[in-house]
Amino acid sequence: MKKRIAIIASGSGSNAQKIMEHFKYHDQAEVALILSNNSDAYVLQRADNFEVPTHVFDRHTFYQTDEITDLLTRLQIDLVVLAGFLWLVPKNLLDKYPNKIINIHPALLPAYGGKGMYGDRVHQAVLDAGEQESGITIHFVNEHFDEGEIIYQARFRIEPGDSLEVIRFKGQQLEHQHYPKVIEGLLKKM
Repeated sequence: MKKRIAIIASGSGSNAQKIMEHFKYHDQAEVALILSNNSDAYVLQRADNFEVPTHVFDRHTFYQTDEITDLLTRLQIDLVVLAGFLWLVPKNLLDKYPNKIINIHPALLPAYGGKGMYGDRVHQAVLDAGEQESGITIHFVNEHFDEGEIIYQARFRIEPGDSLEVIRFKGQQLEHQHYPKVIEGLLKKM
């Protein structure tokens, strides 16, 4: 039986798309569900393009009920992948999927992580600090922002004159290249 992935995303969903592309014809794993806390998120259209079912939820449902954990259980989800999702994961979901929820962060944790550090805010902080390199971190999710055990990191050089847009692009290239492969490697160990 194929391993089943659920992706939780809030926005555009470029990482979700790369993951869906990677597993579309995979013989051992599939993206079985896309969840979002934003009914206008473009990731929902991307999911529709791949004929992947979607589910939209609100803050009350996520934090005050077991609806999401029950849905994931019914769908026999093996791994939960966060891809541009900015809420802390609640205890009931962490308990149901210990070391089976992962996230990607656009910097080399533990630097430039924590509450409020996402997207261009991270890249701007890296730029403002005059760093000579940045990268991505794929990590397990725990009850704190960006503090779970690190699974994988990839780096890129920041050249003199690199703009925020260039740093974002370099980071996204690494995310798209590595996130699907790291997911595949984790699923093989399950």
